Amino acid sequence: MSGKIKEDLADMEKRLKLYIDKGRVTGSAEVREEPVITAKTDVSFVRSLKKINSFSGGFAAVDCSTRTLKRANNWGIYLMRAAYAAVKEREVDWDYKEKVCTVVGDAYVRRSFLQDFRIEMESQLALSLLNGETSTPHYVHEDVRSFYLLLDGGGYFGGERKFRVSLYEQCEKDEISLLAICKNSPSLHDEKGRDLLATASTIAPYDIWVYHPVRKADKEKSLYGDIAVVKLCKESQHVFRCDIMEYLTCHEISELLSPLTYISEDPRCVGYPIALWLAHEFSAPSDSMLLSYHDQIEEALKNAGLLEPLRREELSCSFADELHGIKHAFEWEWWGDQF
Repeated sequence: MSGKIKEDLADMEKRLKLYIDKGRVTGSAEVREEPVITAKTDVSFVRSLKKINSFSGGFAAVDCSTRTLKRANNWGIYLMRAAYAAVKEREVDWDYKEKVCTVVGDAYVRRSFLQDFRIEMESQLALSLLNGETSTPHYVHEDVRSFYLLLDGGGYFGGERKFRVSLYEQCEKDEISLLAICKNSPSLHDEKGRDLLATASTIAPYDIWVYHPVRKADKEKSLYGDIAVVKLCKESQHVFRCDIMEYLTCHEISELLSPLTYISEDPRCVGYPIALWLAHEFSAPSDSMLLSYHDQIEEALKNAGLLEPLRREELSCSFADELHGIKHAFEWEWWGDQF
């Protein structure tokens, strides 16, 4: 067991002992959802992307997973795993950092806390990558502008559920092409309230394209990049929200984004950049690893004299899982119910 995990388990014991001794401190936590963005579609905003068959620069991406190790109605213990993937031509390098996170509170409190924590871990890992604290140097080419850093999510920086402003500032200083690409974008609506990505696909006259801008950057509202929509692979029907950091918008957008077509043809990722797909894959711990952490946690709780009262609370909220043959919380992850 690593020293850092021992610290996490000690923090777990402290928090849950306080909970056992004094009960749950009631309170409220606002869960802020991303505001709905409505835009009138205009075919003149669509530009063709050039298909790139070779690229001498590199791409790196970060992502973080949350897996439930133990949970009850008023607390949960989670494994947070942030991973990066760096891709240069056919070479791939990757690494990850893990933390066991204990949160006391109801489902909404825990969800909000873990979303903040996940984005903070992604920001920290991205900064470590840029500062040379990982095995992969980010200066993969004489021209640093040939290096792309891809984040999973919207281009929001500063405050709760947002990336670190320091990450944006360092990428701007180093002239790194920082883009934020979402797997899902439910907040983007067209003028009739329909899914904007689907509407953009309908009006786009090209096989691969960018629709820009949906909305311009507005740092007063923490939006540090222009919102665009991209389709990066001819054979795929998937399109994605792509936020282009404000300091990059002085470049020709289609030229800036065309290199992404080079890493978006792998059949595993169906039009999604392979670096982001790999980071997502590498952030997923195996079931055997999750079981190992689960057993370490139970041993630590047993030694602290906390296991039995906490297990009774687990049982009070896990009956539906047992009906479906689920023994451990991580075997059946439901984002809305596992917290």
